[in-house]
Amino acid sequence: MSSNGNLNGADDPESITAPLLSGRRFVLNNHTSQVALVGANVSPIESLDYEILENEFFKQDWRSHETVHVFQYIFMKWFTCFLVGIIVGMIGFCNNLAVENIAGVKFVITSNMMLEERFWLAFVVFFSYNLALTVFASTITSLVAPAAAGSGIPEVKAYLNGVDAPGIFSIRTLIVKIVGSITAVSSSLLIGKAGPMVHTGACVASLLGQGGSKKYGLTWKWLRYFKNDRDRRDLVTCGSAAGIAASFRSPVGGLLFALEEMASWWRGALLWRAFFTTAVIAIVLRAWIDFCLSGKCGLFGTGGLIMFDVYSSNMSYHLTDVPPVLVMAFVGGILGSFYNYLLTKVLRIYNLIHEKGIFYKVLIACSISIFTSCLLFGLPWLASCRPCPPDASEDCPTIGRSGNYKKFQCPPGHYNDLASLIFNTNDDAIRNLFSKDTDTEFQYSSVLIFLISCFFLSIFSYGVVVPAGLFVPVIVTGASYGRFVGMLVGSYTDLNHGLYAVLGAASLLGGTMRMTVSLCVIILELTNNLLLLPLIMIVLLVSKTTADAFNGNIYNLIMKAKGLPYLKGHAEPYMRQLTVSDVVMGPLQLFNGIEKVGNIVHVLRTTGHNGFPVIDESPPPEPPVLFGLVLRAHLIELLKKKSFVSTPVRTTTDAFRQFSSEDFAKRGSGNGDKIEDIELTEEEMEMYIDLHPFTNASPYTVVETMSLAKALILFRQVGLRHLLVIPKMSCRSPIVGILTRHDFMPEHIFRLHPALVSSRWKRLRLRLPVREKSFRVS
Repeated sequence: MSSNGNLNGADDPESITAPLLSGRRFVLNNHTSQVALVGANVSPIESLDYEILENEFFKQDWRSHETVHVFQYIFMKWFTCFLVGIIVGMIGFCNNLAVENIAGVKFVITSNMMLEERFWLAFVVFFSYNLALTVFASTITSLVAPAAAGSGIPEVKAYLNGVDAPGIFSIRTLIVKIVGSITAVSSSLLIGKAGPMVHTGACVASLLGQGGSKKYGLTWKWLRYFKNDRDRRDLVTCGSAAGIAASFRSPVGGLLFALEEMASWWRGALLWRAFFTTAVIAIVLRAWIDFCLSGKCGLFGTGGLIMFDVYSSNMSYHLTDVPPVLVMAFVGGILGSFYNYLLTKVLRIYNLIHEKGIFYKVLIACSISIFTSCLLFGLPWLASCRPCPPDASEDCPTIGRSGNYKKFQCPPGHYNDLASLIFNTNDDAIRNLFSKDTDTEFQYSSVLIFLISCFFLSIFSYGVVVPAGLFVPVIVTGASYGRFVGMLVGSYTDLNHGLYAVLGAASLLGGTMRMTVSLCVIILELTNNLLLLPLIMIVLLVSKTTADAFNGNIYNLIMKAKGLPYLKGHAEPYMRQLTVSDVVMGPLQLFNGIEKVGNIVHVLRTTGHNGFPVIDESPPPEPPVLFGLVLRAHLIELLKKKSFVSTPVRTTTDAFRQFSSEDFAKRGSGNGDKIEDIELTEEEMEMYIDLHPFTNASPYTVVETMSLAKALILFRQVGLRHLLVIPKMSCRSPIVGILTRHDFMPEHIFRLHPALVSSRWKRLRLRLPVREKSFRVS
């Protein structure tokens, strides 16, 4: 079984280090697995058991199932998805309602003071309002639930790949994610709420799949039908789709986002349930939006609501319009890859500051808030006032929260075009950029200033310790980029500037997030215009292809930087040069089919492994026989129930009377008993346990000569935690070792075989700017 190896890699000049973990990875006395940056804190992580463990209790449980039990199980799957849709839809609506009203009150108060020419007082109110909201968001995130920091998409994506961490789906994380996202977005930080909504949807799904939370006394036994990681994984997948659907009122886009970006395993039945979940959300949002249109939701209820329903008029384009769009997409791909590169660098710097403690986490958040407030209030003074167009489609100048023609400091009959973009909520800025018939509204300098400001503010705002997403900031930045391009080529094309803003947003989204199908549908559902489909498809394909030449998907880069051991869907070419025996390491811990209690306790206390091969001795000279694999959690359950016998004999019948399948059901995320909590007497330590009924007698095995590439494909596609390596010749020990997630990590492979680093395969890693060290995941 693989050992932890050299943790710091200081003696290996070619070792891949993790800047986000440096200086903090040894704080935890972690013997079980890898440590990774989860949210804002370093936490130990484990692999998930997606494999069905076919021991005797599993077989007994399925033999006892009647038709009604099968029906209840299927019904609960669909009913839980229905609950996820209802709850996430409500949370998404309330998030938007709260942000629009909290931020709206701020802009209304400030605008009224600007009308009275009390500029300094307006700035103080704007500055203080933003700072108070940021302090609140960063403080509760740092103190209550550090796992809620950031978007949460990298953590959820890693979970769906088989990586678990304590606290990522807890009730505390859910509450802080909701409240922190509302306050942080309302504080005018250039962050989005779509990423946090994905994490929120995953939290809701996970909690429902566990039947609630035992820690806080919130449990619902009638929901506790899902006893394994596989069912919970499917629910979390539906929850992640629900998050995007609730953020953008994009049910099909949310479904495709979960399929294209989040899920590592997918099948037809899951597709139907995810589709059902997002459909429920669409209905919930539609019902509440109709309610708000009556004017009962305060400042929320106009301007397209959750949708950017701003571009629904008929339009046409010609072949001559395509070349400038292709150039824009190409440059958008370069900008997207540069955005990803800068963001990972900034995250490293922020992490060095966050290592110093909670005070510094809050301090850096306050610093970014102060800087942002000064820019948002100060930059509009650089723009000149413009006379209101006589044919304006809305009131000009706009006095209040939203609108295309912000008055700011201008005299009557004039507006400040830069204030219309920058002194506004992100949603309103996007609507203004996407709006049609406004080709003469903005000046070149104003759009360029807004583009540069958004590009860098979104990068510096993402790393602060608050729930923060990237979707909306990238859309805002891309829309301003597209609008600027449209202004440059305006006289040479029939496309209006609002359409260029939509295509610019698509190009930067493709360049940063590297999705195509889901982004295309999300943008179409946001803009409510199917005529954009061909151009958006071209833009996404070109920008993604261009950006892929430089670095990877932003969420993959963040996962790498955080140290989350994500397994890709394909094997690297150098893996075909190696066999599984080249990477598997010792020492290997084995148990006999009937094992002494003292030996089990000693192994559990001195190792952190989560799976142990069980062998049966054969009469000499025959070698031992591999019986199967027993899990650490099952051994601890046996010790806790003290299922001991005084003599080494098989006790299968007695075991069935003492235990049930419920005793070995998988606990919720991050929960489980520890060996340190088990107290045994000296007499009990001398007794025996029959492991046969509790052992998975049909674990996945590979022969030691199999290529590492083939083993990786099997490991990932089946969703394994342990893959047993058996010898080619039967005269040896029945098992060579165990492959775990750690053994497929490039860092582990290159440490064992440094010659591969200097070989021609090294160039395949040059496009990954974040390089890190991995530890064991068993």
